[in-house]
Amino acid sequence: MDFNEYQRLAFGTVLEPDRMKVVYASLGLAGETGEVVDKVKKIIRDHNSDFTTQEHRMALARELGDVLWYLSLMAHDLGLTLDEVAQINIDKIYSRKHRDKIHGSGDER
Repeated sequence: MDFNEYQRLAFGTVLEPDRMKVVYASLGLAGETGEVVDKVKKIIRDHNSDFTTQEHRMALARELGDVLWYLSLMAHDLGLTLDEVAQINIDKIYSRKHRDKIHGSGDER
C-alpha cells in the first residue's frame, strides 16, 4: 500500500462535520499524538524502556496508525495528498542537510 491508497481508503471512514474541516482533524491528530506519547511513557515507566516486545511494538503501531489516519484526513481537507506532504517534507529536510542547517530551531532555517 502506498500513501495515496491509504489516504483514499482512510477517507472512506470519515465522519467529520463539514463545518469543522481541518479543525476536527487537527484536534484528532493532537489527541492521538498524545496517546502515542502516553504509551511510550508507560513502557519507560512500567517495562524498563523495553520497546522490543511484540506487544509494545503493536500497541505503538496501532496508535501510530491513528496518527496517520488524522494526518491523512487533515491533508485531504487542505487539498493535499500524503505523497505530496511526504515529498514536501523530504525536500525540506534534505535542503537543511545540504545547507548544514539540520541543527538549530525554527521552521525557516
